[in-house]
Amino acid sequence: MKKLFFSLTLFSLLAATVQPLLAQAPPAAAPAAPAPAAEAPKPKDPSLEERVAEIEAYMNNVARPTTGNTNGIVSKVAGPGPGHNAWQMTSTALVLFMTLPGLALFYGGLVRKKNVLSVMAQCLGIAGLVTILWWICGYSLSFSSGTPFLGNLDMALFKGVDGNGVGQGSNWISNNIWAIFQLTFAIITPALIVGAIAERMKFSAILLFVTLWMFAVYFPFAHMVWGADGLMCGPLNPKAAIKALDFAGGTVVHMTSGWSALVLCLILGPRLGFGKQPMPPHSMAMCMIGTGMLWVGWYGFNAGSALAADGIAAQAFTTTTLAAATAGFVWATAEWLFKGKPSVLGFCSGIVAGLVVVTPACGFISTSGAMIIGVLGGFVPFLACAYLKKMFGYDDALDTFGVHGVGGTLGALMTGILATKEANPIVEGLSAGLLGNQLKAIAITLVWSVVATAIIAYIVKAVVGLRPTEETETIGLDLAEHGEEGYHG
Repeated sequence: MKKLFFSLTLFSLLAATVQPLLAQAPPAAAPAAPAPAAEAPKPKDPSLEERVAEIEAYMNNVARPTTGNTNGIVSKVAGPGPGHNAWQMTSTALVLFMTLPGLALFYGGLVRKKNVLSVMAQCLGIAGLVTILWWICGYSLSFSSGTPFLGNLDMALFKGVDGNGVGQGSNWISNNIWAIFQLTFAIITPALIVGAIAERMKFSAILLFVTLWMFAVYFPFAHMVWGADGLMCGPLNPKAAIKALDFAGGTVVHMTSGWSALVLCLILGPRLGFGKQPMPPHSMAMCMIGTGMLWVGWYGFNAGSALAADGIAAQAFTTTTLAAATAGFVWATAEWLFKGKPSVLGFCSGIVAGLVVVTPACGFISTSGAMIIGVLGGFVPFLACAYLKKMFGYDDALDTFGVHGVGGTLGALMTGILATKEANPIVEGLSAGLLGNQLKAIAITLVWSVVATAIIAYIVKAVVGLRPTEETETIGLDLAEHGEEGYHG
């Protein structure tokens, strides 16, 4: 009890002593209030002069003056320009129209009726397959920055590819429209190869071949020729080792497909009965309709490659028309002189050949240059199809090599000869040594396409085989591979 009393007393004394001291001590400082956050600078509206400058940039299809500015000005038209974007969407639809239904009908009419659906199925299958590859990584490998030969995977799965952003393709068109525009080129290029091996290659083999070929040939060439850091991109890459010109695909589309088609048809061998029995087109009416669709679609292909509804697009539109019409007339006239009759097939083949030859040059040449290309485009591929094929005996079933391989090579060469700064100012800075650069680009394209195609063809042959059985080929690929017939009764 004493201990308890003593403890309480001691506690009371301590409390009495400490309490006055605590009363005299200054109160604890309150926590300091956080400093007010600095206000972010408000975006500035462009001045009247800056707005006018943006309108002028739009009309001239050049970069916005506010692009990359550091003074806080926000453009009032930061998205795509409506006119240029509208033309690009139209062009994209036109290029897709070239393959489906244009090329499908053109090739479908030229084969025998037992194989008409097989050609159409191949065009449809390639369209779907290439689209999937393009979305996964093909677009990124073709058009992102990387090495001079191939891009990286920064835009895989269409990362950063949307309708509001611009600049991946041009200053005033949506990034996703640019990506889909280029997709339509990627679709038609391997579909062209189908013409050389029509009626005698397994559907599974074609799909496997196209898959490998896109990675080995198309994606690298799209990057090398049209990528901003590409090996052969003269207009965009000041450090390009080969400053070549290719407005809409002479090397990327026609040379790669044409020379690859020749190699593949040689490895595959001729159709059963080739040279021993007649194999005429089953429907020239269908072929002619397809030709008209190709011609109309080609305006998207060529004039659309200006990436704007501007004067360069108008020039490409004009030269494309002149060359195609002239070449069709020249081919049929050559047939008339050498073979006695001008055929509808001759007109159709000449029109397509003229379109092929003018493609790399269309935005760089004058109307007189287009007429020269029209004459050469009608006559040189005619000789290749009528005489070169017979001389060497290869079965290029629908003349893919004669029209696209020979025509694309001729077009790349004539671009180096006929390109003029009066048609396109960009030529002035690239005119020195242009022909030599075009020849280098031709050589690389030819050798690369031939070697890569040969390797891929033998890989496919080892994995799934290239040809169907003789029985299947005799019956026709429509029934054997697709379970359908193009015609009944």
